[in-house]
Amino acid sequence: VAGWSCRDDCKYECMWRTVRLYLQGGHRVPQFHGKVSAGSAGEGVCKQAAESVTTAQWQAGTLGGANQPAPFPPPLPQVSLNAWFWSTVFHTRDTAVTEKLDYFCASAVVLHSVYLCCVRTLGLQRPALISIFRAFLLLFLACHISYLTLVRFDYGYNMAANAAIGLLNLAWWLRWCLQNRPRLPHVWKCAAVVLLLQALALLELLDFPPLFWVLDAHALWHIGTIPLNVLFY
Repeated sequence: VAGWSCRDDCKYECMWRTVRLYLQGGHRVPQFHGKVSAGSAGEGVCKQAAESVTTAQWQAGTLGGANQPAPFPPPLPQVSLNAWFWSTVFHTRDTAVTEKLDYFCASAVVLHSVYLCCVRTLGLQRPALISIFRAFLLLFLACHISYLTLVRFDYGYNMAANAAIGLLNLAWWLRWCLQNRPRLPHVWKCAAVVLLLQALALLELLDFPPLFWVLDAHALWHIGTIPLNVLFY
């Protein structure tokens, strides 16, 4: 159904044989292509779990976006839904193209969150400044994608870049929340979301073999972000 070829299935079967040999020898399970092994067409429980969770994320984003007032200038729901869509596709059909689309769209969400923070904190009364900042973020995203596509698909660099942007986003949002807490008591929700998102990011940084070979660190990260989507919107 997902279009697995004999070659694809063979590669994953060989990966799982390698995993079993490592476990039998008492060794730590290594990463394959920058991540701990997940299921295949025959042993696809991990993939199915991640696919189900990303579908739930997509639904949470849809509900949150539907509740946004109109007009809602920065289209965060649309950007997030696009990322969850390609994440679901990637977990269903793991190819070089779907992997890149998953990673690049995830980076777009992180950068767009910084842009949303700029709009919310500086206000729409400074359109020129916001336009310049938006152009800078788009240029950064273009350079990021170009490097990973044309030079080297570096998992470590991609993780470090997104983590750095995430920390900038965290610091910016928290500063705004602290400044506006007396006037806007509901900003605790925003502060809680950005803090919990950074805490959940540790699941991506501290990758580990799947629990019961069903839920890996990435799937657990997806699960944790579902209620945060609702709280943020």
